Amino acid sequence: MFYLVLPGLLLAINACNSGTKSVASSVPVGDKDIGGVVTGNNGPEAGVWVIAETQDLPTRFAKIVVTDDEGKYLLPDLPNADYSVWVRGYGLVDSPKKQAKPGRNLNLDAVVAPNPHAAAQYYPAGYWFSLLQVPAKNKFPGTGPDGNGILPNVTTQAKFLSTIKSGTCLACHQLGSKGTRELQESLGTFKTSPEAWERRLQSGQAGPNMTSAIHQVGKEEVLRMFADWTDRIKAGELPPTPPRPKGLERNVVITQWDWADPKVYLHDLVSTDRRKPTVNANGALYGALELSADYLPVLDPINHVTSQVPLAVRDPNTKSASGTVMQPSPYWGMEAIWNSKTNVHNPMMDEQGNIWITAAVRPAENPNYCMMGHPSAKLFPLKRAGRHLGLYNPKTKKYTTISTCFSTHHLMFAEDANNTLWTSGGGEVIGWLDTKKYLETGDEEASQGWTALILDTNGNGKRDAYVEPDQPLDPTKDKRITKGIYSVAPAPDGSIWGSSLGYPGGIVRLDPGTNPPATALVEYYELPLNKNGEPIGGFSPRGMDIDRNGVAWVALASGHLASFDRRKCQGSRNGPNATGQHCAEGWTFYPEPLPQLKGVDYKGSAESSYYTWVDQFNTFGLGENIPINTGNESEALLALKDGEWIKLRVPYPMGFYTKWLDGRIDDPKAGWKGRGLWATISTRAPFHMEGGKGTTSKVYKFQLRPNPLAR
Repeated sequence: MFYLVLPGLLLAINACNSGTKSVASSVPVGDKDIGGVVTGNNGPEAGVWVIAETQDLPTRFAKIVVTDDEGKYLLPDLPNADYSVWVRGYGLVDSPKKQAKPGRNLNLDAVVAPNPHAAAQYYPAGYWFSLLQVPAKNKFPGTGPDGNGILPNVTTQAKFLSTIKSGTCLACHQLGSKGTRELQESLGTFKTSPEAWERRLQSGQAGPNMTSAIHQVGKEEVLRMFADWTDRIKAGELPPTPPRPKGLERNVVITQWDWADPKVYLHDLVSTDRRKPTVNANGALYGALELSADYLPVLDPINHVTSQVPLAVRDPNTKSASGTVMQPSPYWGMEAIWNSKTNVHNPMMDEQGNIWITAAVRPAENPNYCMMGHPSAKLFPLKRAGRHLGLYNPKTKKYTTISTCFSTHHLMFAEDANNTLWTSGGGEVIGWLDTKKYLETGDEEASQGWTALILDTNGNGKRDAYVEPDQPLDPTKDKRITKGIYSVAPAPDGSIWGSSLGYPGGIVRLDPGTNPPATALVEYYELPLNKNGEPIGGFSPRGMDIDRNGVAWVALASGHLASFDRRKCQGSRNGPNATGQHCAEGWTFYPEPLPQLKGVDYKGSAESSYYTWVDQFNTFGLGENIPINTGNESEALLALKDGEWIKLRVPYPMGFYTKWLDGRIDDPKAGWKGRGLWATISTRAPFHMEGGKGTTSKVYKFQLRPNPLAR
């Protein structure tokens, strides 16, 4: 006996088997898809997330999509496994998880939140952080510990926020997550909330740094501010409701994998050669664990397999910079969970698929050639370097340490014949490695170089004798500055750009010249201030990038993405007046999409993106030269297109916080399926995320479909 089942009838049978209310409400699915309709009390639920998760693969795997205007969803390209599927969205609480396999229709019922407090538990951390009441402008400058608790050197409210949002707290983890907006009972019993906060900041290996950080602006006021914040939240104060995803935000597909382990944290990852994003198509991704452990985590996204590349320092006397436990952590007690000596910060891939990293390889004291003998040392000797370079060859499985005279932090390849690898983190200098020479000779000394940062303040277009940073300008000489760069971004025209931290902060442009140690000149552009030292637009850069047109894009602690176009400068870009505050017209500011903090009246937001990355080659699908912020408080990547924000929210697990992203084209002929952005969890406190202790870092792939149901 057999049955002839027509396509339409088969669709209806599948719909009935999965609980579909009617044939019209079903969604066509392929063998690797799960699709259906999400319905709430008032009908279809548009703009909510459907999450499918499995533990059946070698590592935990999940995929997330958004429903369309009719509440329909389609989860595409699922590996063969059993999945738990549920609905999450603003105004809802999580629906009961249903079990499903690919190739099935599965309709889901949304569950309306029973009250506003329950609904707010799914809001991004930044909405909760926006409830923070910042000290009023009239409290600045501070009057010290015996006055208002703010230090006298903190002269403006913006400078205060610069330290909180960029210099200390938010540079390491979110504020507003459940792990920070509530005080854990395990901390103990305290007479006052400020005392509880002081004890909280002493917890774990980060305790000494956190305690030191609040003294930078004034311990008393910082503790009072955060105590007031958590007290009001405990009493029931709620943030405004976020808007549901709309427009292109509903076309996003997010895939995620677990990697690394629960005791470590990552800084970032790499998937391809930034200059040629088809390199390493469908290949492994490599991460950097910074202070936490001495290995590179690796993900094979095709086979869903994770592995590790062990790392070692050259000199066994190299000490770990991970720190000691000051007070017990609510999560790890007195256990010191970080133990890295290599302190890997940032990976980059070259056109051959080699992985280059910034990493410590020896103690900080430099060899003699760094102070005399080396061509760069003859012009500017260097005594110490805290972090250097490393090279991992995936084909030979060999890791090689590279000792540099200059310290390193971030790194990025130039578009030149020598594949020059430029680095940030050198403080008074900018350093580089001629990787072509190094791969040919293995000579680390001859392959590296560095230069001081010299402004052409006499305006003659060449590098001359210069005055030191603490000396007054001399109209016949140039001037050395100490505005060390944090990020680094070689531009297509051969110039090298980087952000300079602090308040107001700025960006540096270096023209290497024909012999960089002797000919390099820099231009320095600060964020503009008014005569009272307050920001005109935004302030305090973090990470920045450059587009193909030479426009710099930078994330600001003020809650902005800023662009700087030096072509707009109306005056001279060099000369005695070109020392920072000389091209306000080159800046444009775009407030990021979060509410502003309480007590702050300038434009901007509670956001504090760690980095801006520019999609130069349309690896995502929004077009070329699209700037994307890391959206650390929005729990999202924030893409700016035509002046409008597109929020790529990661709703599960809550706590998405990344410090970098990468874009790769796996198949330029495969449409949206051949393109994607990659990011990892970068918080130093993954145990603050949904899931708590035991939650490990994850790799995320973001793809943009032409519509919410594309397969």
